[in-house]
Amino acid sequence: MRVKRGLVSKRKHNKIFDLTKGYRGSRNRLIRTAKQSVIQAGAYSFAGRKNRKRDFRALWITRISEAVKEYGVSYSKFVKQLKTAQVNLNRKMLADLVLNDKESFKKVVEAVKA
Repeated sequence: MRVKRGLVSKRKHNKIFDLTKGYRGSRNRLIRTAKQSVIQAGAYSFAGRKNRKRDFRALWITRISEAVKEYGVSYSKFVKQLKTAQVNLNRKMLADLVLNDKESFKKVVEAVKA
């Protein structure tokens, strides 16, 4: 007696089609192109998770750089002064201070300058 795999492959296909919900054209109708689309989307999302970290770091640096210019210091000199003063605030926290608590950021800059 032969084995009929209709149900098994149907389930496998439906898993792929669930992932391609919202895709246009044959990308959500034909199994071969749908599978390729899912694989490529996974690659893009993996890379995107790495790029997000890079983008946020660049954003924080830009915010800190602009805020520090008001006190007559360049970003690179400010970071060097932070290291020598042994202030352990990372760029994310400094950028948050720039946005939400300008007084605290001013105190940090003054402490680092002195």
